[in-house]
Parts: sequence; structure tokens; C-alpha cells
Amino acid sequence: MFMASLNSSNHDQQEEDPGSDLQYNHQIIPEPSREGFTSAVSNATHMRQLLTRCAELISRSDFSAAHRLVSILSGNSSPYGDSVERLVHQFAKALSLRLNNCCYAAAAAATTTTSAASASIIMAITPTAAAAAALTNDRNNVDMTEPEEALQSCYLSLNQITPFVRFSHLTANQAILEAIDEGQKAIHILDFDIMNGLQWPPLMQALAERSYPPPMLRITATGHDLNILHRTGDRLLKFAQSLGLRFQFHPLLLLGNSDDVPAFPPALALLPDEALAINCVLYLHRLLRDDSRGLRLFLHKIKALNPKVVTIAEREANHNHPLFVQRFVEALDHYTAVFDSLEATLPPNSRERVTVEQVWFGREIMDIVAAEGNNRRERHERYESWEVMLRSSGFSNVPLSPFALSQAKLLLRLHYPSEGYQLQIRNDSLFLGWRNRALFSVSSWQ
Repeated sequence: MFMASLNSSNHDQQEEDPGSDLQYNHQIIPEPSREGFTSAVSNATHMRQLLTRCAELISRSDFSAAHRLVSILSGNSSPYGDSVERLVHQFAKALSLRLNNCCYAAAAAATTTTSAASASIIMAITPTAAAAAALTNDRNNVDMTEPEEALQSCYLSLNQITPFVRFSHLTANQAILEAIDEGQKAIHILDFDIMNGLQWPPLMQALAERSYPPPMLRITATGHDLNILHRTGDRLLKFAQSLGLRFQFHPLLLLGNSDDVPAFPPALALLPDEALAINCVLYLHRLLRDDSRGLRLFLHKIKALNPKVVTIAEREANHNHPLFVQRFVEALDHYTAVFDSLEATLPPNSRERVTVEQVWFGREIMDIVAAEGNNRRERHERYESWEVMLRSSGFSNVPLSPFALSQAKLLLRLHYPSEGYQLQIRNDSLFLGWRNRALFSVSSWQ
């Protein structure tokens, strides 16, 4: 029943972005010759070594050598080249920003603790103190470097040219359907960071088809822009009306860029015969700081709501390591696989590919590499870390069904045909990866 709705998210997205007249035909890019392949692997290995060496130099405060290496990396990269050149371009930009931040901090400290002569040596490798300060301020406000509307638009492209978001939505929706009885009269979904609401039309269609009369559906959704939340609610309401589905939408605004534990609104009070599902797709990692107290408080709060199911999708990577070099190497491995997957399935002149690489993934890389302390938000953890935190908060894992795996396989076969994408069920959860590296996980909890 639900499998038939695989195509509906595409239809909903086209409504979301009516200005786009492009059709995406994913294709498997031909493999290079053996000789060319060997050369490409050698170049990728060399670039990786240089990037890692640069990160090590910055961590040791050898700013002069790091500055020279950043210049070499920048000169041998391009946002329009192959996957290696594009990856190096993004990481070189992030390293450059981190280097400027470190240089400015060192120069500021030097002016108060050392002679003017030694301070001038440090300042020589940065443009000016004012320029470095500006860069530092930009880093502190990295979440505002792209307007919310631009990020929402980029999210639509991400959803269409990669399987990662749709895989997360599809698998989470199936877990919700299986956790809630068919005879349930009312369902309330609490969705943290709803974005464009692309996840919900397929679920609404499935609910409308599996029982008559269909249940009443309420969605309480969080976001950072009230206008976008209202537009999302209006679109979902129109879609629900077309299905004959009773529907209510409650926006919950997260003030500013704060991802602190949100206050739960009165709308969360459950109505009689209403089942609660909580959806956290690519959200929980933002609640982590240098410790996990905020996240654990959040988990205890949602556990107290006694939901029927909590669906969680996260990156399968440790981008929260306290040591910079370890975090950098982990990020380099993760995004190498991501950029390779784009190279294998999209043409090099794809505007949407460039936008996703620079705006979406580039912003994440900048955050992981250049930010520190509370300014760093992209604190991805591996599944095993989430499992420990969830179990310690009283949750137990609900196994995903074989049907969820079948749906994910069908999604890849129909819309993202490449042998590189791989699915795996592990620890009763579903993982999507590229080649031999897992990139995303979806799990269900109660």
C-alpha cells in the first residue's frame, strides 16, 4: 500500500518549486580506463594526504606552513572539476577559514603577552587584523551565511538528486505506519525541523488508503522561519483536503538559530484516542554541545510524552570528536564518499549538483572544520552513540521490518540507479551507504 506512494514526494516537490523546469535523469557515469582510474586514485590519495597534513599543521599552530599548503590546495581544486577537485575545494575553504580564525586569535593574544615584533610575525600571514576579525565574526554566524529561503531551496535539490533524504523519510514513515494500529482514530506527529514538509504527503496518502474513514492527523512542526512554517502547513492542508483527510497543523517557531531544547507547546496535549509519533530526521545531532546534557534532557522530555514511536535518522559519522584532526579525518572520509556518489550519478555540468555541493555540503564541511565550541552545530555521531544515549533515557529499539528494506531497495532502483548505493540492516536499523561506507542510518524507538 505504502510502496505505491514512492513517486508522490517527487510530485509534491515539483509543486514546492514551480520555477524549476528541469527533469533529473540519473545516470551511471562510465568508469574510466584502468590507466586513468589508477591515476585518479593516486591523485585522490595525494590530495587527501595534503589536506590531512594541513589540518595537522593548524592543530600544531604552524600557521606559516599551513598557509602555504592551503594556497597549494586551493590552486589545485575547483568547484566545477571532478569529485576530488570539488571535495578539495570545499575542505580548502574550510581550512582557510579555520587558519584565519586561529591566526587572529594568536595575534590578539600576542599583542598582550609578547612584544610587538613577535606579534607582527604572526600577523604577517593574515590579511589584516580587521579582515581576520571579520572572518571570525562570519564563522560565529555561519548559520546565517545562507538565507533560510536559499537553504530550503537547496534542500529540495538535495532531496531530488540524492537518495539520502528520501530514504530517511520513506523509512521513518514506514516505521510510523507499523507502530500505529490501523483502527487508530487520531494521530499526532511532532516533527522536529520539518523543512519543506516533503516527508508527509506519502504518509498522508497511505493513511487515507489503509482505513475508512481515515484517522484525524495533527502535525506539530518546528522551524526557524514562521512564514515558511505557515506555507508548509497550507500546502499540507490542501493535500490533506484532496485526500479527504482531516488535518490540523501547528507551527512551533525556534527563535533565532538556537537549537537548545525547545519548549513544548500546549498543542502537544494529546486528545482522546490520539496516538503520538515523534519524528527526528537529521535533528538530534544539533542538540549536542561539548557535552550531551541538553540532548539527554530532550530525550527525557519526549519519553515522558509516552509516544507510540520515535523515528530517528542521522549521519553515520563521528563529526563530534573533541580533537580537531580526528574530526577532520572522519569528515574527509564521509564527504569523500558523498562526493563520489554525486560524481557517479550526475553529470559534471549539473547546476543542482554544484549548488548542493557548495551550499548544503559545503556549509556542513565549513561548520565541522572551522567552528569550535557552541558555534559548531554539525555534531554527527555514529549509530552506536545514539543507541547508548537512547537506551540510557529509557527507550528500546523497535526493529524495522523487511518491508522497509524492500521499499528502500525500490526507491534506489527507480530513482537512483547505481550499484554504488548499498543498504544494510544492522542492529534492527537500516543503513544507506556508498560502496563500503555507511552514510545514513534510520532507526525506530519506543
